[in-house]
Amino acid sequence: MPRQALIEKRPLLVASIAAAIAYYVLRLATLPELWLIPLKGVPCGLLALYAWLNGGSRDSRLLALMMAVAALADMVLEIDFGAGAMLFFLYHVLAISLYLKHPREHATATQKAAAVAMLLLTPLLAWLLPADRALAWPTGLYGLALGGMAACAWMSAFPRYRVGIGAALFLASDLLVIAGRGPLMGDSLPDNLVWPMYSVGQFLITVGVVHTLRRRSARA
Repeated sequence: MPRQALIEKRPLLVASIAAAIAYYVLRLATLPELWLIPLKGVPCGLLALYAWLNGGSRDSRLLALMMAVAALADMVLEIDFGAGAMLFFLYHVLAISLYLKHPREHATATQKAAAVAMLLLTPLLAWLLPADRALAWPTGLYGLALGGMAACAWMSAFPRYRVGIGAALFLASDLLVIAGRGPLMGDSLPDNLVWPMYSVGQFLITVGVVHTLRRRSARA
């Protein structure tokens, strides 16, 4: 892609950051949900558009689909938490399929251990945290997909300091959401940290994947 065309698409990233900050600030105001719900979907929606415009490969389209699903899930969560969680489950399945297509050739023992810990400990924590034990098993199943997504991102060939850390931030934000329905119920910590961790994580994932796919395309 010509350098000038790439520069022209960077405002989408800036707009995504601005929308994420706007939602974080305005959610504390007395605005009607009619305004806040669509605004919540804008950051990932813009990331989906950025991914779509920055490449014509199947993998860039898959990334765009992932972010579009996340944008929809962000909005649906405000209406129906269960339906929103199902959409995020779909997001994790799509993300796993993307990361598995780009395995890292060489990984250290500590990197492998970190991936195993994400894969095994995440569903265990997701099962343990809900105060309502009727939600333990479905939450644990969701945690399995969440941990699988983060583990596959960590072990993928995409840059670990972008995609790997972004996926880890996503994992941590979701565990905070679950903890908010358990031991952190009534605590302000989830409300204050979940959105920044999640939005930064999604931003890092998008930028890291797009940069890698674009670089490989330029070499081909």
